[in-house]
Amino acid sequence: MSGPSTIARGRGATSNASGRYESQAREAFDDGWTGDDATPAPLRTTMTAEKARTIITRNDSPDVGFDRSINPYRGCEHGCIYCYARPAHAYMGLSPGLDFESKLFFKPEAARLLERELSRPSYAPGVIHIGGNTDPYQPQERRLRVTRQVLEVLARFRHPFSIITKSALIARDLDIIGPMGQAGLARVAVSITTVDRKLARVMEPRAATPERRLDAVRQLGEAGAPTLVMMAPVIPGLNDPEIETVLRRAAEAGAIGAGYVALRLPLEIKDLFREWLETNLPDRAERVMSLVRQMRGGRDYDPQWGKRMKGEGPIADLIGQRFKIARRRFGLDRTFPPLDITQFKIPPKAGDQMDLFGEA
Repeated sequence: MSGPSTIARGRGATSNASGRYESQAREAFDDGWTGDDATPAPLRTTMTAEKARTIITRNDSPDVGFDRSINPYRGCEHGCIYCYARPAHAYMGLSPGLDFESKLFFKPEAARLLERELSRPSYAPGVIHIGGNTDPYQPQERRLRVTRQVLEVLARFRHPFSIITKSALIARDLDIIGPMGQAGLARVAVSITTVDRKLARVMEPRAATPERRLDAVRQLGEAGAPTLVMMAPVIPGLNDPEIETVLRRAAEAGAIGAGYVALRLPLEIKDLFREWLETNLPDRAERVMSLVRQMRGGRDYDPQWGKRMKGEGPIADLIGQRFKIARRRFGLDRTFPPLDITQFKIPPKAGDQMDLFGEA
C-alpha cells in the first residue's frame, strides 16, 4: 500500500483508517514507492442514492440555534480536514478519512419527502436549517440539484429556512433565496475560515476559494438575502491571526453579521487533524495542538454542552474577546430579527377544490 501523501492527492485527509465500527482495520505502510515513481490514479468520487424515509431531522441540542434540519448529502467532497461530520461515516461502515470525501450519499427523494412532511395536518412550522451536517452545495449538487429542489418546495410552502455553505454555487439559487430573504423567510451563512489561498487549498482542498466565497456574500446581499459569515472553525496558532482580516473582508463584501466556532476534534477527527498538521504544516503542528489542548482542559476535545463550541481558558477567552471587538468594529454585531413562520401555508394541489374566495 502506498504512503498517505501519494493516495490523498487533492484531498483533505491523508489516510483512510477504518471506521470505529468496522470488524477489520486498515493500516498504511511504506511499500518503497517514492515521489519519483509513477503517481497512482486519482481517488474517484462515487455517489450512492440513499433511500430515506424522512427528510427533516430533529435535535434538542442547546448548542445550536435550530431544532430541525435537512441534509441532502452524507459525506462531503470539499474535504475540509476539520469537518465535525467525518465520524458519522463510520455508521455507514466507511472511514471518516478519505472515504468521507470520496464515497458520498445523496437523497434523491428529498423534495418529495419534504413536501409530504410539510403537508401533514399535524406539522407545526419552525425554521429549517439546511446543511447542519455536510455542505448542501458541494460539487455534485451542480448535477444532482437535490438542494435546489428542496428550496423550491420551501418557497412554495412559504416556509422559513437558514442555510450554510462554503460554496459559491449558492449563487445559482439567488432567484429563490433572494426573494425569500426579502420576505423574511431566509437567512444565509457563508463559511470563511481564511483568506489565505495557500492555507485554504490544503485545509479545504475542494471548496471554493476565499475570494469566490466573498463574492457569493456580495451577490447574496445584493439579492436581498441577509447574510452572515461564519469563521468555523477558529484554529489557534493557524487561522486565528486572521480573525480581524476575515471580518473586515466580510463586512466589505456586504455581510451583516458574523459568528465563530472553535476547532472541535471529536472521535476520529483528532487523529486525522494531527496527521494532516504533521504532513502539511510540520513546523507548526506541535504548537497548534498545544494551543488546542489549552482550550480543551488539557485534552484534544471536550464534548460538554456549553463548552464544545467555544472552548475555555485564557486562549479561548482571548479569541472570544478579539472576535467580539472585531464584530463591533466592522458593524457585524447587529441583531437579526427572527424569521417569519406566520407565512407558512400548504399550497393547493392540482385538482383541489377551490372555495368562492380563491383559497383551498
